[in-house]
Amino acid sequence: MEIAAAVVAVIGTVLGAGVVGVQQYYVARSQRREALRDQALKALTELSTALADHRRAMWVREDLRLSGATPADVAAAREASHVTRSAVTAPQIALTTLLPQLRADVDTAVRATYDMRGASNAVALASLRESAVDAADCLAATAARALSRP
Repeated sequence: MEIAAAVVAVIGTVLGAGVVGVQQYYVARSQRREALRDQALKALTELSTALADHRRAMWVREDLRLSGATPADVAAAREASHVTRSAVTAPQIALTTLLPQLRADVDTAVRATYDMRGASNAVALASLRESAVDAADCLAATAARALSRP
């Protein structure tokens, strides 16, 4: 009887440890997934902000150029647009690393914003800006779907 009780106790201990191990595995996996989601959301937010800032800077820059502003004003706007363009790179890399399935949408949104440079006239500039806004909106919608998946 004593041996049977000992065997049952050992089996119970081993099974209990196995259950605890499986639970810990799933908890850790869930925490990693949540951390990835949080990092991706942060990168998306930073990229969206950087793209909006760069669109605004490019609008000012190109509008000044097209309206015949002084070379000093155009140069100052160009310098400001270089700063906002630099701010795009880090969140762009972070988001495409964290959610590689968004690479095409990220690249499209970034490229559409960069394409505002060198607009031929005010109408073309407005159209390019609208395309950039649409691409950023598409990226946000695609990312929302990706981030909402369990």
